[in-house]
Amino acid sequence: MKKYFAEENRYEKMQYRRCGKSGINLPLLSLGLWHNFGNNDDFKNAAQILRSAFDHGITHFDLANNYGPPYGSAEKNFGKIFKRDFKSYRDELIISTKAGWDMWPGPYGNFGSRKYLISSLDQSLKRMKLNYVDIFYHHRPDPDTPLEETMGALDQIVRSGKALYVGISQYNAADTKKAAAILKAQGTPFLIHQPRYNMLDRWVEDKLLDTLDQVGIGSIVFSPLEQGILTSRYLDGIPKDSRAATEGSYLKADRITPELIAKIGALNAIAEKRGQSLAQMAIAWLLKDQRVTSVLIGVSKVSQLKDNIEALDNLKFTAKELKEIETIVADVKLN
Repeated sequence: MKKYFAEENRYEKMQYRRCGKSGINLPLLSLGLWHNFGNNDDFKNAAQILRSAFDHGITHFDLANNYGPPYGSAEKNFGKIFKRDFKSYRDELIISTKAGWDMWPGPYGNFGSRKYLISSLDQSLKRMKLNYVDIFYHHRPDPDTPLEETMGALDQIVRSGKALYVGISQYNAADTKKAAAILKAQGTPFLIHQPRYNMLDRWVEDKLLDTLDQVGIGSIVFSPLEQGILTSRYLDGIPKDSRAATEGSYLKADRITPELIAKIGALNAIAEKRGQSLAQMAIAWLLKDQRVTSVLIGVSKVSQLKDNIEALDNLKFTAKELKEIETIVADVKLN
């Protein structure tokens, strides 16, 4: 690939939103590297996606220790691309990683102990060839490790200079409030929460978004398209090359019921009237709420990335549209 020079007008192509009560603005869309950046994927395509994202003003790249497959390969491949293409742009980027899910064998490669979190970040920094990350997350709640230990590890990570800010993912409202109190007492910059959220998965609306607003923490939501369900992909059944048809996928075929397809068709009709694809409307629907700082998208090709970015051209909903959407999704049951 030719030497990369970022588009000069990249910041004119993106909208940004303040992350809680911090000094950080995040792009309305951030790029997640959960899929399509592992050793089983096309390295050149991965680089093109990252280049195009930054060229469109997407300044935030989100990773985790076990993204791949295999575990660690997404960070390693990102490190290669970063060194070649983005090293001179480091101060213009927000790079995050996480630890909390299984990463290596034995009792110290999972969950939320001080040993695991600090060791994992050290490994992540080596794979990505970075001196620090901008955000380090605890990737999921750990019911067996005291919250004080987990938050203490995050505090130590910031004080060591290995991360500028910390975040958490998938914590409920009560534990988020407790974590915020611990980190505030330590003077640790608690920036952001990363919850799963979309039109079909609404758990964050039960106190979490209100809690984040009260304590001044931003949110970056993942799975905005519900693993591809909130697209036109399944309107005519399950394609052979889709996630639902792939063995070992997180999206199981038995979730794509005739009743669900009918509801997706109804949502698609609303999107068409808005001049959007269903995927674009699903992203716009999330961003209508100012408490959502950024939507984390995952794409397998540059054309998908550009299609997602076009969602930002129409973020406003009429009261009628919102009521119709609520009526359609009110009794959705995801298996």
